[in-house]
This record gives sequence, structure tokens and C-alpha cells, in this order.
Amino acid sequence: MALTVRRLLLLVLLMAVVAAPSLSAPAEDGTVITVKPAKLTAPKKAAFAWIDNALADLARLNDRIWSAAELALRETKSAELLASYLESQGFQVECSVAGLPTAFVATWGTGTPVIGVLGEYDALPGLSQQAVPSKTPAVEGDPGHGCGHNIFGVASAGAAAALKHAMKKAKIPGTVKYFGCPAEETVTGKVFMARAGVFDGLSCCLQWHPGDENAVSLDSSNALNQFEAEFFGRSAHAAGDPWHGRSALDGIELANVGLNYLREHLKPTARIHYVILDGGGAPNVVPDHARAWYYVRNLDRPSVEEDYARVLEVLEGAAKMSGTTYKIRFLSGVHEVLPNRAGAEVVYANLLLVGGPAFSAEEQAFARAIQKNLGLPEKGLKTEIEPFREPEKSWGSGSTDVAEVSWLTPTTALSVTCGPDGTPWHHWSVVACAGTTIAHKSLQTAAKVMAAAGLDILGDPALLKAMRDEWLSKTKGKPYVSPLPPDVLPPVGKK
Repeated sequence: MALTVRRLLLLVLLMAVVAAPSLSAPAEDGTVITVKPAKLTAPKKAAFAWIDNALADLARLNDRIWSAAELALRETKSAELLASYLESQGFQVECSVAGLPTAFVATWGTGTPVIGVLGEYDALPGLSQQAVPSKTPAVEGDPGHGCGHNIFGVASAGAAAALKHAMKKAKIPGTVKYFGCPAEETVTGKVFMARAGVFDGLSCCLQWHPGDENAVSLDSSNALNQFEAEFFGRSAHAAGDPWHGRSALDGIELANVGLNYLREHLKPTARIHYVILDGGGAPNVVPDHARAWYYVRNLDRPSVEEDYARVLEVLEGAAKMSGTTYKIRFLSGVHEVLPNRAGAEVVYANLLLVGGPAFSAEEQAFARAIQKNLGLPEKGLKTEIEPFREPEKSWGSGSTDVAEVSWLTPTTALSVTCGPDGTPWHHWSVVACAGTTIAHKSLQTAAKVMAAAGLDILGDPALLKAMRDEWLSKTKGKPYVSPLPPDVLPPVGKK
């Protein structure tokens, strides 16, 4: 009898399990998320028409900044061009913010919501290139826009001005702020701007980046500390009396050997990179000065700080082994990016509405010629829109100072094609495309998507609340803490 009861109970339990409603499993990395295209509203039509009519001016602005190609914190002409353009569109411009001569804020409107738009415009060293599909420097060794920041800054300015035009026409309340952000390539500008409170008071922030695909990402980035280490020794004749010398270069080299051994004992998510900037003047002189530049990265700030402390211990040991002294100059630090799913969905919906850039046969031929010269499949430029996906785990991501903004307000990300499929970034091929009509079509698309997304956010308090609720959940309501030590000043005027 007891066995029968047990069997009955087991049968009842099994039936209950079978009959129970199924629970949806959490989405796996890379799972596609379904998003419907956004609606085309009257304010969006006004914004799109404004961008189309202004495209010739925006293209000229793009080309002038492409030609200027100024390095981080030296973007004087580029910043002036963008600030002057926004001033001509009715924005009030404040220059030299946060102690950075090439940083500025352009503001239009009053009250809330306050929509921020990020603009960048610094170039990279040694990437000078003509607008041709083979490696042909304009001036050998000069900078070039190998990350497309000339397109970035201009498209964002177009988005801010179009948003202002549509808001004014439809009498939509709120404020638009364009942030002219220098020195992204050195992961510097927005860090000092954030510490100075430049981004305070934003309801949310829109940003994009030129790429080789049309997409909206939920991926994060790596947190980072970067610093210079200077070692000081005592010079001597390297053959005649080297025992009197203390090699600063030995200190650097011992530090780097130690760091390479340290890598084995850090988590696999950690990254350490370095270059020696100054190793001495001549082989027959024991160098009394040497200098190196270091990056320490990991998935988040606590991990970076933990790894950084161990890196500093290695440098201390290297100084003792080499009989030298040293000092650390902290350059910059950033958090990891906080993606915002609610905001990303509205940007993606408007990317579906706008569509990817419609490149001409000549533009596609230009891109295929670049791919041919690089030995890559000749696929041309991507025009389709990539699926919107759950983020995939990555241990090798780069770092960006956009992360600091994402810890201060909900921040979105967008990529629009401006470079050939599969080509390297920070490369002459990007510079070549950034100075052509390919760039003009890329900035036109990016400006429309960001303006449209901004209008949706302005018109839907529930959407903005969802963005901010998600952001508050991720930040846990804690106040922003800058990665910069209080005594670190902007590296203005330093090479």
C-alpha cells in the first residue's frame, strides 16, 4: 500500500511539473532582440529635411576638419570650426571648459529634458593620407583622421542643430547641449570634463562613432589607468667605468620584465601595454633618464585599481634592483561603459527608420579598391543594418572616455558605415574614406538617427524614465567618483 501511495505521489508531482507553465530562459550572449522601426513623425520629417538641406554645409565642414587633422588637445582649428557653426545655428557657446582650450559646450533651449550630444574631432599621429584608395600620405608623418572623428564631430553637430530646428518648429520644450570633446584618442578629454561637472544635469546623452557597419551596440568597454614612469639614474662611460653608473633604462627594462611575468598571475581579463618613450641618447653612455608609457586595463574600475597597485609594486622593485629612483605621472583613467538597453532600443528603432547610407557605385568601387590593396575580400561598404543583439562577452575590448559620461547619465551608442568592410581601424584606409562623399553620407545618416532618437525621448516621458531607472539600477544610486587623483591637472601643453 505504501509503495502505491509513493507511486501516486510521484505521478502527481511529475504531472505537476509537466503541466506547469514554462519559464522563459534568460537571453544568451549574442541573441537577437526584436525591435520595430520607429514611427515617422512630423518633427522627424522636419529634422530630416533640415539635415538634407544642410548637407552641403556639413560636408564642407567635414572636409575642412579632415584637412586640419589635429592631434589630441591641439584641435584649435577643428574646435573653432564646430563652435562657430553651432553659434551660427543659434547655440550659445562656452569655450575652454574644464581647463581644456579645445573643449566647448554649445547650448540651445531652456528647461528639461536636457539632451546631450557628444562630438569628437581629434586625429591620430602618422596617418596622413590623401583621399585615394592606396596608401598615399598627403604629408609623410603628419596626422590623419584614422578613426573618423572629423565625421563624428560634424554629424553630432548636425544632429544637435536638426533637433533644435524640429523642437523650435513643433514648440517642444527642452534643452539641447552639444559637447565639443577633445583628446578621445588619448582617453583624456571627457575624463577632465566629467570631473569638472561639465556633463552634470543631463537627462540623457546621445553619441555615435563611424564604423564599418550600421549597428547599435549593448557592449561595454574596458576600464583603464594610464601613466608614465620616469626612472632616474647616474650617467657614466658605458665601457670605461660602468660601475659608477646607474642605468635608468635598466630600471625601465626590469620593470617591463617584471610586468610580463606578472601577466601570468593576473586574471585573463587584464591587459597591460607599454612603450618606451626615452631610453637614453647613446649606447656608450649609461642613461641617467628613461621614460615609458603604460596602460593597465580590465573589465571594471575595481579590477583595474587592484591590478594597478600590483603594477606599481613591480616598478618599485625594478628601482631597487637597478639602484635608481623613479616617479609616476598619472595621465588618465576611465570606467567601463555602462550600456543603456532602453536608450539603445530607441536608437536602433530609428536606425531602422532611417536606413543605412545609400552608397553609389563609385563609392563602392573606391571601397573595393582599398580592400584589394589590403588583400581583403572585395565586399565594399556595408549598407544593411546589423541585428540588435544581447552583448557578447569580450576580454579584449578597448577603452573610451565616453564611459565617464555613461556613469553620469544614460548614454547610447550608434555605429554608421564609413569604412570598407573588414579593413583595420586607426588606419590610412579610414582616413581615405573620411575625406570623400562616403563620409558625407555616413554623417547624414548618423545625424538623422540621433535627431530622431532625441525627438522620441523628448516626446515620451515614460521612455526617459525607463532609461534613467536602468541607469540608476546599474550605478546603484552612488555618486560619480572620478578616476583622476585630485592633484592631476589637464595635460595641456605637454607632449
